[in-house]
Amino acid sequence: MNKVNEISLLANKIRRDTVQMIGCKGQVGHLGGSCSSAEIVAALFGCRLRFRPGDPQWEGRDKFIYSKGHAAIAQYAAMAEVGYFPTEELWKAKELGSMLQGHPDRLKTPGIEAGTGSLGQGLSIAVGMSLAMKLDGRFDNRVYCVMGDGEMAEGQIWEAAMAAVNFKLDNLVGIIDRNIMQATGFITERFNTNPLAEKWAGFGWHVIEIDGHDIQAILDAFDEALGITGRPTVIIANTVKGKGVSFAENQAAFHNGALTKEQYDSALAELDDKIAALS
Repeated sequence: MNKVNEISLLANKIRRDTVQMIGCKGQVGHLGGSCSSAEIVAALFGCRLRFRPGDPQWEGRDKFIYSKGHAAIAQYAAMAEVGYFPTEELWKAKELGSMLQGHPDRLKTPGIEAGTGSLGQGLSIAVGMSLAMKLDGRFDNRVYCVMGDGEMAEGQIWEAAMAAVNFKLDNLVGIIDRNIMQATGFITERFNTNPLAEKWAGFGWHVIEIDGHDIQAILDAFDEALGITGRPTVIIANTVKGKGVSFAENQAAFHNGALTKEQYDSALAELDDKIAALS
């Protein structure tokens, strides 16, 4: 199996695990944004990030910040699939006392780098980590920060964007999961932050725009970022909210919603077919 197929398989396993974590017993979950970022998360955990599941605090690791922390169930799924903890822990997600809470908690989950989900803060955290790596002489390590496009309305994002350029943080890669929707509808109808590419370029970032579901395009973008010196890179990944679960695609209702038994079964069957085709 080639690397693209391996990552695509992992992305669809992440989606399936996400559906199972939400379940069909009335519990709501962030299906839409978890599924839209599945290929990005899979490419990072399946190929790009340097990490050791058995030694989450390994000093030589790269760091991953999921600024849109409400979609943490996708990260939990990826971490379980690569061996940070048993897959069985996923089925306890969001339960009282579980190691997997609704938003990432570094005190509860080995391998989580920061508590996120109060939107806008993740990039600032990533800037601090990137600067610390440089000050420590860890020039081969990188920080990857996934943000939502709805999150672009937060002022702290742009303060962090300026700081990253000021400190010449070429070891920082921002990734925008641009699924064009937020909790209550389309970005253009709620808080229009377009045009994104021009804004990030105006702040001094190296900008790459891709299809966020094209594995090869994602890997090529990461490779391009490795060659950029003296400034940070942002990858604008154009995605589909709820990708991979047909009834949820481009539907704001599944930003954070519950699944009926029929929807749950339909989603699992659809994803099982995709997984079988890639296996």
